[in-house]
Amino acid sequence: MTTRPLLILGSTSVYRRELLSRLRLPFEVHAPDVDETPLPGEAPAALAQRLALAKAHAVSRLHPEAVVIGSDQVADLDGQPIGKPGTHERAVAQLRSMSGRSVVFQTAVAVVCARSAYVGAALVPVKVRFRALSNEEIETYLRAEQPYDCAGSAKSETLGIALLDAIESDDPTALVGLPLIRTCTLLRAAGIDPLSVARP
Repeated sequence: MTTRPLLILGSTSVYRRELLSRLRLPFEVHAPDVDETPLPGEAPAALAQRLALAKAHAVSRLHPEAVVIGSDQVADLDGQPIGKPGTHERAVAQLRSMSGRSVVFQTAVAVVCARSAYVGAALVPVKVRFRALSNEEIETYLRAEQPYDCAGSAKSETLGIALLDAIESDDPTALVGLPLIRTCTLLRAAGIDPLSVARP
């Protein structure tokens, strides 16, 4: 009998955990030990890709027999990275800066398996157009949802959708943090077919 490789999500994000759970695959979660500081002059897309791979490799080194998923997202406003605000004041500043403008959320996913020497990665940009937001709308939204752990200070899967005019993407879950279409493609290449091993 062939033993299927262990699947590990190299992330502490509750959003990515929920998204991966939709595939009904058995998986474990391990926190990657990765410095997420941008390199000097590093573009948001390059940062997201580098960190997704770094997270997958960091966990893969500890579990070489496993297939490991790493992911990262960086909001890109005119080429400048926008990370997680962490505080209310920084979230206010982020939303004010994005009001009435388009932001590209660069979401990267990487799948690594040291045992089979497989490394695959993909970058999924999502263009988001924000409405012109009043200070009152920004305060109301932030007090209601407190999205201080989200790049760009908005949760599109809940009330944050009311901040937006449009979303353009070919992978609908990418904006939430894990592009499942690309993830499925990479998992199949790594030897895990979600439709073959999904739990009822």
